[in-house]
Amino acid sequence: MTENSFPMPDFSVADPSATSGIVMQSVCKTFQNKKILDELDFVINRGETVVIVGRSGEGKSVLLKHIVKLLTPDSGKVWIDGQEMTAMGHGDLYELRKRFGMLFQGAALFDSMTICENVGLGLLEHFNMTDAEINDRACECLAMVGLSGVENKLPSELSGGMKKRAGLARAIAMKPEYILYDEPTTGLDPITADAINDLILKLQDELNVTSIVVTHDMESAFKIGDRIAMLSGGKIIHSEKISTIRETSHPAVRQFINGSASGPLSVF
Repeated sequence: MTENSFPMPDFSVADPSATSGIVMQSVCKTFQNKKILDELDFVINRGETVVIVGRSGEGKSVLLKHIVKLLTPDSGKVWIDGQEMTAMGHGDLYELRKRFGMLFQGAALFDSMTICENVGLGLLEHFNMTDAEINDRACECLAMVGLSGVENKLPSELSGGMKKRAGLARAIAMKPEYILYDEPTTGLDPITADAINDLILKLQDELNVTSIVVTHDMESAFKIGDRIAMLSGGKIIHSEKISTIRETSHPAVRQFINGSASGPLSVF
């Protein structure tokens, strides 16, 4: 059975306005005449950790950015807990975004700001808090990710793994309900990568958040996820629980999991 002949997952939702979690309906996005997302449908349930995998250039980060409307679909809709994000004005959108935290692939820390200032930036911009309150919350979040004592350092003084943790502290500072992770272990050595995985699990347990993780790292995917979804050809072609996906019969997913050059996914 080829990738294209395998049954596509059904993400139909009768009433998105009455649905808890994230619903993406027929989302399309094209860049420079290349269609990245093609009538993509996807559902992420409240409280679960979904890992999105796929080859480089398939649009995993593009999908992630549509969830918080850092990118706007050319067509289609994105619903968050019954609210249609794609139809929102700036005021409502900013209010909804407060419920999200995001760990960017390169941590995206501001070089000219201290670590404490980086972590507290969202609090400064969106909440009526005193400097002392912001500082206390930033220090609390840094302690949660094992970075006590670096508050006054600059990003250039931290290692790659420490920058990732600082970015994660910033992502949780506003007490989000959803956390988006864009390649959280990329560029890290295996020991540091596993420490990040443990940290993600710890935060999921302590904060009870819904997590969406984009990664190429299958060890990380199997450790932190509840479900794996594969993006290929602009669509989610398969979605399956971690507990069963290792034995999947889907040829493209099996090829990706095994890291094999042989299969329906072309090498070049």
